Amino acid sequence: MKIFEYLDRINRMHRMLIRQHTGTPSEFASHLGVSRSTLYEMIDELKSRGAPISYSKSSCTFFYAEPFEINVTCSMRVLDYCEKKQLTGGIFSGRVLFFRTVHPEFYSG
Repeated sequence: MKIFEYLDRINRMHRMLIRQHTGTPSEFASHLGVSRSTLYEMIDELKSRGAPISYSKSSCTFFYAEPFEINVTCSMRVLDYCEKKQLTGGIFSGRVLFFRTVHPEFYSG
């Protein structure tokens, strides 16, 4: 799954959970563009991170059992010359290139 699509899905999922308007598991999965099994994997991942997600059979909706907030952000910018010099490697994943930088205060050799 592409990272930006995943982040968008998590944000949409969160908004639907807050509104308590997800529908049945099949409907919720359809709204997010995933299978039911993927939906449950996403729910399990959020629950493992503390999200109090419950399901109401009478209302046919998932919801947060108590107030919960998710802040997902991603920012990009062009690196300046000094930052480029500190790059030690990277991982190419599709169109996204992730770099690790070495901070001088942590560099021992």
